[in-house]
Amino acid sequence: MAHKRLIIPIFIPFGGCPHKCVFCDQEGISAAKKMPTPAEASETIDLYLSTWKGNGVREAAFYGGSFTGLPEPVQKKYLDAAAPYLRDGRLHELRLSTRPDYIDGHICEFLKGHGVATVELGAQSMDGHVLRLSGRGHGPEATINAVRELKDAGFRVGLQFMPGLPGDTHDTVIETTKRIIALAPDFVRVYPSIVLRDTALHRMYLAGKYTPWPLDEMVNVCVEVKRLLDMAGVPVIRMGLQPTKELESSIAAGPYHPSFRQLVAAAS
Repeated sequence: MAHKRLIIPIFIPFGGCPHKCVFCDQEGISAAKKMPTPAEASETIDLYLSTWKGNGVREAAFYGGSFTGLPEPVQKKYLDAAAPYLRDGRLHELRLSTRPDYIDGHICEFLKGHGVATVELGAQSMDGHVLRLSGRGHGPEATINAVRELKDAGFRVGLQFMPGLPGDTHDTVIETTKRIIALAPDFVRVYPSIVLRDTALHRMYLAGKYTPWPLDEMVNVCVEVKRLLDMAGVPVIRMGLQPTKELESSIAAGPYHPSFRQLVAAAS
């Protein structure tokens, strides 16, 4: 039987983000309202470890913002908070999420020296037009370059992508999937685009400038997305947003379903 992996999530809402992308409301998604202190990060690690009975890999994960966009001394404080756990074996490794345009050789070296093993990149789309309309501030080349840098440095690389963003069509979603497969990531998360309240996407929606995809259309395209990823041997570790009360109370529109992955499986 496979050993279960413990991933301890430490949310850093908007940490390191210079601008909010149109779809983003990290606070609504994670229920984290402010940046945790390094001491609070340690407390979170202690709390999870105190109840963990498994014997698989244990890692702390800095989620929510663009970790490598934080000033380096701030990154170091968080990573240093996890260091004692790595040293004495209570944690095996660290992971973090960030933007593709916040990765370079220096950053890779810095992260490698602080016990980070896995980096998740918010690719969101591999279509330049969709990225522009979504206010991402980078093109698909940034993702291609970041994956190359990270793989060369020996990291496990995950890619997150969001079908149904402004400008997306069935064809652009499938093309993004193929371009993601070409990058050979270690795993992928697929988050259908949902309209969250008080985001730029919500304002676009209210002004009639963005139409969210109907649930059945999103399920259908994700059936194809999942089939392509499965055929390529790329694990899909999440499909659909994690249902929480905070998330569900902040959804204004869009193809949300608490069991989205099961819908895709049933339609496959």
